[in-house]
Amino acid sequence: MTRRRVTTESGATRTGLDRLALDDAEVVAQVRGKRLGLLAHAASVDRRLVHAEQVIRAAGGTVVARFGPEHGFSGSAQDMVPVPDGGDAEPMIDTEPMFDRSEQDRRVQTYSLYGETAAQLSPRREWLEGLDAVVIDLQDVGSRYYTYVWTAAYMLRAAASVGVPVVVLDRPNPLGGEIVEGAPQRPGYRSFVGAYEVSVRHGLTIGELLEWVRRRERLDVDALAVVPMIGWRRSMHFEHTGLPWVMPSPNMPTVDTAWVYPGACVLEGTQLSEGRGTTRPFEIWGAPGIDGAKIAAAVSVEGATLRPIEFEPAFQKHARTRCGGVQVHVTDRDTFRAHDTYLRLIVAAQNQLPGRSFWRRERYEYETSRLAIDLLTGGPEFRFSVTTPDRLQRVLERERRGASLFADDRRAVLRHEYAT
Repeated sequence: MTRRRVTTESGATRTGLDRLALDDAEVVAQVRGKRLGLLAHAASVDRRLVHAEQVIRAAGGTVVARFGPEHGFSGSAQDMVPVPDGGDAEPMIDTEPMFDRSEQDRRVQTYSLYGETAAQLSPRREWLEGLDAVVIDLQDVGSRYYTYVWTAAYMLRAAASVGVPVVVLDRPNPLGGEIVEGAPQRPGYRSFVGAYEVSVRHGLTIGELLEWVRRRERLDVDALAVVPMIGWRRSMHFEHTGLPWVMPSPNMPTVDTAWVYPGACVLEGTQLSEGRGTTRPFEIWGAPGIDGAKIAAAVSVEGATLRPIEFEPAFQKHARTRCGGVQVHVTDRDTFRAHDTYLRLIVAAQNQLPGRSFWRRERYEYETSRLAIDLLTGGPEFRFSVTTPDRLQRVLERERRGASLFADDRRAVLRHEYAT
């Protein structure tokens, strides 16, 4: 078998997976000769677009179990669609195979960590027994609601309980690592869109966040090994890294989507379309009866332009129905604050739809007793504030104070250069 080498330009960011592909001895030692579980998805690729499973095998590790988060190991399922065990087991196709997959694939079981019930979010004990380690390689998007980090946290807890170490191949936070937005949840509002009390835009890499969880859970230091990146700085936007963008989930098509997501995901707690079923989800949003021009005129946004639009989602909310709304065009990422912006946009939309059922009341991420909007915003205060401008301002001020406190709290786990 001929190994293909990774070449990188001077100053380019190398992920943990890239370091493995480069035969970095420190990283290779974590996988060579070991029986491994792999928690990964479609975006778990190196800069050549070779999938983590193939890179691990080429480095001498044996993947004996695959674990898929929400959307599945292959990343093909839509949001909140349960994935059965083995339901999307095929790894990414390599146009120049480094090995013959056929025989080895027959020995690899794919387990879903996103099934029909909340109990299926954590791996079973028997799935982990016999493993030398679990490797996690997941591209996060830097927002509390994005469930991959919580799947990784549940894996860390479960693996630690049976003495199996977790190795995280770290990746960039596409929003950079300096700015923090939104307060952590209030007590009693943990869920799968926020399994721990962290800020909405947390400014952490997945490795840093898991170290934060390890400390909160008081797990042994040997329970977690983080392979840090080389050449990543906290001031970097994703494009600065030189890495390819691969959709980490079906409705995260571009880096631009990730920039609005810390605010736009809150739309999931309403009857407004968050733009699923369009080519620009989360940037485009609205509903029948919404006048986008009035919203654009009423809400002043720093770092973005609000463009009134009409659109018809192809699926999900208001499918094949003409909607009015707004597309949020981010013009200055350094000043744009998605969380603050979308909370104010939601209030403006609610004011145009008086008397209508506005909040989502269907089951949301396994929850039936608490409203989705309260889980997303971390408590009921925002929902109570939408008809009272003074109360909304107090909520926004509280969010900013909470973000500042979390920014201080997270300093102990920052592994990469921190620009003050």
